[in-house]
Amino acid sequence: MSSDALTTQATDPAFENRLRPKRFEDFPGQKKTLENLRVYIAAARGRSEPLDHILLSGPPGLGKTTLAGIIASEMGAESHVTSGPALERPADLAGLLTSLGEGHILFIDEIHRLSTQVEEYLYSAMEDWAIDIVMDSGLYAKSIHLSIPRFTLIGATTRDGLLSAPFRARFGILERLDFYQPVELAAILRRSAGILKVELAPDGAEELASRCRGTPRVANRFLSRARDVAQVNGNGKVDLAVANETLRMLGVDKKGLSEMDRRLLDILARHDGGPVGLKTMAVSVGETEDTLENIHEPFLIRQGYLVKTPSGRKLAPLGWEVVGDRTRKPASPG
Repeated sequence: MSSDALTTQATDPAFENRLRPKRFEDFPGQKKTLENLRVYIAAARGRSEPLDHILLSGPPGLGKTTLAGIIASEMGAESHVTSGPALERPADLAGLLTSLGEGHILFIDEIHRLSTQVEEYLYSAMEDWAIDIVMDSGLYAKSIHLSIPRFTLIGATTRDGLLSAPFRARFGILERLDFYQPVELAAILRRSAGILKVELAPDGAEELASRCRGTPRVANRFLSRARDVAQVNGNGKVDLAVANETLRMLGVDKKGLSEMDRRLLDILARHDGGPVGLKTMAVSVGETEDTLENIHEPFLIRQGYLVKTPSGRKLAPLGWEVVGDRTRKPASPG
């Protein structure tokens, strides 16, 4: 098994959709965000109004898409789903907006990847419930002003810093999702195990939950692979032994570090602890800068293995312990 199973973005949509909660009651974690959303939804329904526009931010795999689906369900609203890269031109967005009905929800994943032109086209739709469509071009060009029903835009982003200030200001509700605690992840795994009809022992759930980087998407991937191991090499039950064997096959150590994580720390060590630029690190491991910055670095920084400085990435004292170099003086966090 490749360690790519830990971080790959090419997940099976059918598998993920099967495990997505459909109600707030089935969504462990993110307690504050759920409390807030429940209040906003109850108030909007009490007034028979659409929700304010919502921006959900946070690292990948924490449940932004799932929450958008739950919000639509709780509002009793039809949901339209797209992504930033799919909306290349204003015409793409115009066709989507004119298909919306009153109170519908438009969910745009990776909203930070909208082009500036498309983003600005959204401004009037979000504020004035209208868009201007330009017909023809040159001497015969004319603009048609179209009213659109009041709708709710839900945007999901892993890079909220890339959103322009005017765009961000048009969202009335801003919620940031954070990493999950092991007890919350164990609850997620138990629920997923029930859906997948796999027997999950408490010690197996705890082991998978403690090493999945605080991320439900990774936890469910681990469970899926553990189910395979239990079926082929065990008695069908995901216990501690099966969990450990699965994680060994995936290249995930006791600290939750993947093979790629360790390679990144090794590169910093070979450069005397840094600083090393992100581009250099990406080229060294044959991965994209975006993947390193969004998938690997948040965990390594949060756990204290590396630090980001204005001049580049540096190996932290805990990182030196991982690479096992006891002869060097630990790099300063800088």
